[in-house]
Amino acid sequence: MRNTQDHHGDRKSNCPGEGKPKVQEGASSVTTVVFLALFIDLLGFTLILPLFPSILDYYEKSDDGLYQSLQNTVDWFATILHIPNERKYNSVLFGGLVGTIFSVLQFLTSPLTGAASDCFGRKPLMLATMVGLIMSYALWAVSRSFGVFLLSRVIGGISKGNVSLSTAIIADLPSPQARSKGMAMIGVAFSLGFTLGPMIGAYFAVMSSKEELFYVRPALLALLFVVADLLFIILFLPETLPRQHRVSSVMSSVWETMDLISPLALFKFSAVTRGKDSPSKESIQNLRIIGLVYYLYLFLFSGLEYTLSFLTHQRFHFNSMQQGKMFFFIGVTMAVIQGGYARRIKPGAEIKTVKKAIILLIPSFIVIGLANSLIMLYIGLLLYSFAAAVVVPCLTTLVSAYGSASQKGRVMGIFRSLGALARAVGPIVSSTGYWLVGAEVCFIASSVFFLLPFVLLGTVKHQVKAE
Repeated sequence: MRNTQDHHGDRKSNCPGEGKPKVQEGASSVTTVVFLALFIDLLGFTLILPLFPSILDYYEKSDDGLYQSLQNTVDWFATILHIPNERKYNSVLFGGLVGTIFSVLQFLTSPLTGAASDCFGRKPLMLATMVGLIMSYALWAVSRSFGVFLLSRVIGGISKGNVSLSTAIIADLPSPQARSKGMAMIGVAFSLGFTLGPMIGAYFAVMSSKEELFYVRPALLALLFVVADLLFIILFLPETLPRQHRVSSVMSSVWETMDLISPLALFKFSAVTRGKDSPSKESIQNLRIIGLVYYLYLFLFSGLEYTLSFLTHQRFHFNSMQQGKMFFFIGVTMAVIQGGYARRIKPGAEIKTVKKAIILLIPSFIVIGLANSLIMLYIGLLLYSFAAAVVVPCLTTLVSAYGSASQKGRVMGIFRSLGALARAVGPIVSSTGYWLVGAEVCFIASSVFFLLPFVLLGTVKHQVKAE
């Protein structure tokens, strides 16, 4: 079994005059294009974040039929559980449901998108996801009912495989250093997107005239961003998976299909354990542990992250612009950490770095949950931002070392799908806990469970060479 660097080395050696400097130059160019494409995409994706509480409040007050029927169900459920009226944070629970729908669809489609890219190439699948996102944002812009808004989120969830494709493209790069830098740059793209996008979305919502709905301008801007991203990808993104390294078919059997959508099979990384190019037993064991750590971390983190904007909306009465400023603070802090610290993490030091970051999350969420002042809130957010800046890029870098060239898309798709599964379950569990027992208990109890992924990381065996 040859390693990834050997594959790329073979391809480069067929071209006279090409050597290591050109390989490095090509890797740098790919990283730059992926970074810019993902950054543009995330600007559009994050415009809605500070608007979510206000959007749900709008539908609650508009007598929308679907929203009211769902709210009646929540009220009935609350009565059965004998929950006092002051505990009925309906918008929090609705927010968790919307987030769950979006992430469940990501969970189902991310590994399939990654497997399809192993067959057809990265770029065609990337373009297909962009077309889906265009449809999603167009529907959001014209939505005047909760049903159409939900439909836009459904299409968006189906089409969000571009993130796993971005990590697969970086995983195609020939050297561990290039992959590590590329994953860090993906983290920087997330930080910058989550820094600027919410602020821009809040600004355009506030600047809306009285005659138009406050979310229409942000939706149209999101549409503009994704159209620009589509054109940018068409013009500048190269195909990183050569034809000789592609698999012959997307899925050769129904069993392989189940490997890509069954939670049990995903945790086992079953889709990459068969065939002559399958990783070694030690590699598979490491993949399974890292995948479980990733799932547990994102399950807890995404749940608390999702309820954060509702906490500030209810406890501190944040409006859309104040929510945007909060996300701006988080994004700037993450960008500084990723640009100055995360990208300098040496290969092999990822596990140690992740463990430090997870430990920091425990006091950060306790402080946020108990915060009774803005100073206390932002101290918690500062600690939170450091952890958010390094955990996912480091874990992604670890996983990118596994699998042959023809399996990178599948490995990264499975990994991304585990994250989507966590984001599908985490928000609804956390929102339900918030709804039942309040923010303080929800945040404190959840923070303690971060010890689980911390302990699991200690069982990962020494990193073997890339397959």
